Amino acid sequence: MSQLSESDIVLPEGVIGADQPVLLKGLVEGWPAVQACRGSYQDAITYLNQFAKKDPVTVYIGQPDIEGRFFYNDDFTGFNFRSGKASLQQVFEKIGEQLQLDDRLSIYVGSTPVDGWLPDFRRANDLNLPVADALPSFWLGTPTKVSAHFDFPDNIACVVAGRRRFTLFPPEQIDNLYVGPIDLTPSGQAISLVDIDDPDLQRYPKFAKAQECAQHFELDPGDALYIPSMWWHHVVSLEPFNLLVNYWWCTTMAALGSPSNAMMHAILALRDLPERQKQVWQNLFNHYVFENSESVFAHIPETGRGCLETMDEKMALRLKAEIQRKLSL
Repeated sequence: MSQLSESDIVLPEGVIGADQPVLLKGLVEGWPAVQACRGSYQDAITYLNQFAKKDPVTVYIGQPDIEGRFFYNDDFTGFNFRSGKASLQQVFEKIGEQLQLDDRLSIYVGSTPVDGWLPDFRRANDLNLPVADALPSFWLGTPTKVSAHFDFPDNIACVVAGRRRFTLFPPEQIDNLYVGPIDLTPSGQAISLVDIDDPDLQRYPKFAKAQECAQHFELDPGDALYIPSMWWHHVVSLEPFNLLVNYWWCTTMAALGSPSNAMMHAILALRDLPERQKQVWQNLFNHYVFENSESVFAHIPETGRGCLETMDEKMALRLKAEIQRKLSL
């Protein structure tokens, strides 16, 4: 779709595949969308509305008292916001109304495919990434706080309008982040229960260790941030109107599915077994999954190794079908 040439936006060498976050100052400064959004709010939505479809998007709305922090309700039976459907034109209008008020609603549209709802946006506003099948999505709204969470894909987040503050934690800090439920989440991913901007260290004392490892980035319009797979990130949108476009990609075949699904199944099938049996299964997982050396299958004739050998798409789809069949029994 993009009409940009690869010379328009050049990623520094070593960014793709890096195991640490990388701040990319001014990476998309030349996007016309960034320039349009530097003007008035009306300038911004006039530019964006030329691309916006009328199909409804999912919108999260919170009352002024949540102060932009989309989170759980007090007893964790639901959330402190409501969701609904509206066109982007209606969302822009509602955000514009809030600009005139002292007590403002929190309005948030997250993780919406660019090509589905802003077709043609990428003809002039795009990255030419040296990866296959990157998925561009947009995130917009009023000042908001998205609690720390991780994503399986690698990610480059590009700020188009407003400023955003990112706080990142390496994956091994999970035990210090006090992660909430994994089967009831605000938007699909489990989140840290710590208010990272105002942490309660009496309630969450181990978070002090996570703070020591935190990496902080504040991005202006035109800046971008590379977030490696599985890194926890807490994101605060700081201006009355904020727009971010990000690109997700995986280095594995889509047919393999999400590892989160395997973890949920393991919780179902393994977690509550007697300790002796859990130890046996841990050894089996190490043998077949985490330490999968050639010795696991070298003694089996090549024609009979099945899923033990290197996975290809045909085998992945066959294995998924077999798993689905067994789960339905």
